[in-house]
Amino acid sequence: MAAPQALGVQALKTVIAFVRREWGPLYATLRRALVTKKWRAIPMTLGAVCLTALFQLVQNQSWGFGLVRNLGFVKAEDPLRVALLRTPLSLFVPALDLPVWGALAQVLLVFGIAEICLGRWRTLVIAYVSTLAGTTYARIGVSLDPESLFGLPASDAVVVDTGPSAAVVGLAVFVCWRYRAWCTAALVAVLMVGEVLFKNNLAGKEHLAAIAAVLAVCGLSALRRRWRLRRQRLRTGSRSGAPPIRS
Repeated sequence: MAAPQALGVQALKTVIAFVRREWGPLYATLRRALVTKKWRAIPMTLGAVCLTALFQLVQNQSWGFGLVRNLGFVKAEDPLRVALLRTPLSLFVPALDLPVWGALAQVLLVFGIAEICLGRWRTLVIAYVSTLAGTTYARIGVSLDPESLFGLPASDAVVVDTGPSAAVVGLAVFVCWRYRAWCTAALVAVLMVGEVLFKNNLAGKEHLAAIAAVLAVCGLSALRRRWRLRRQRLRTGSRSGAPPIRS
């Protein structure tokens, strides 16, 4: 009995250590913000939830569908200028074929975590980059051979491309990278690849495009941080009279 019990205790300790390493810093940041500020910690997220709900309400009215279409409906066949103007609002327009509660839950949970961990403006930038990457991929994909790896059928050019899903995926990956939650980031990527393998549609491939764009942003951020640290070390070395650091 002692050996199985010891193995169980060791397994539990391993799981706890993994959880602390994977989500400990992220949890500490969220808890501190929510305990001290409560709902005041996520004003932008609450505004985004309200905007998404408002778009859902308006687009289901006979008088409002055309208005929402002109403001936030994006299709690959649209002129580039029109698509770029509509893209920022398109991520707050719920997809017509999906339940609105899913979009609201995604925005509240993922945007809320990102707003606390990244800040308001960085969250909006990452969300926009992710959505724009998906929209841009759709335009490129329909111009390629539909039988190729990155090609899309011509019918996808008229698909209404709205909703926060690409932004949610991009934000999830960026927050995981920022807080070194590597396994969670890998899990998100694997799930998105699985989505494409089992349901090869426009949305799934746009999610992969969003991940690729965010990984590029992560790489640029890492290089920028390394360059800044290098400059600080060189500056510190020159002030102290020490010889410059050679790489």
